[in-house]
Amino acid sequence: MDYYLEETKNINNKPNFARVLELELADVIRFTEENHRPPRLLLHSCCAPCSSAVLEYISEYFEITDMYYNPNISPESEFRFRESELKRLIDEMSFKNKVEFLQAPYDPESFYAMAKGHENDKEGGERCFMCYEMRMRKAGEYAKEHGYDYFTTTLSISPMKSSAKLNEIGHKLSMELEIPYLYSDFKKKNGYKRSIELSKEHDLYRQNYCGCVFSKRDSGSIE
Repeated sequence: MDYYLEETKNINNKPNFARVLELELADVIRFTEENHRPPRLLLHSCCAPCSSAVLEYISEYFEITDMYYNPNISPESEFRFRESELKRLIDEMSFKNKVEFLQAPYDPESFYAMAKGHENDKEGGERCFMCYEMRMRKAGEYAKEHGYDYFTTTLSISPMKSSAKLNEIGHKLSMELEIPYLYSDFKKKNGYKRSIELSKEHDLYRQNYCGCVFSKRDSGSIE
């Protein structure tokens, strides 16, 4: 699939990840026809609002396990509430192919160990990139261990997150773990707008900070 990155580059030599995804999905259709089953995708999800439009879109092509692995989220009550909202969303939505929920352990100590020395990084900077990789790695490792065909993350639907950086991390992990990564820019083609619509439709909680104590601090949400 990496050749699609070259094929879709613009005049600034940057891939069009939304177009890459369209090309990848054409391959997925062929996979389904040849194997008489949809491929299995391990989807890392950060929250229900971000998952909504992503699930609606790619469940047409994949059998999905939606992994909620977010040790960055604080406090635990926030983590549990976002978890319950994601479970509720999956129960309420209708899908062409099977979508199931997977709860990974809540392990905030691993996040703080990773973030040590980066507590004062600017939001959206190096600490965040390390956090993306930590969570995506868990998804990739689980996908590899349990025989999935692909892995990816919902994170690229956020207008606050760099799809280029997320796909760079996904590519690196794919090469390291030897499992295909589904490139994406889910915010494009009205993906983010659709997530807002679905959030309203399902009355989902939309948080006002990314998840960690540092993002809460920088957003001014600390009481």
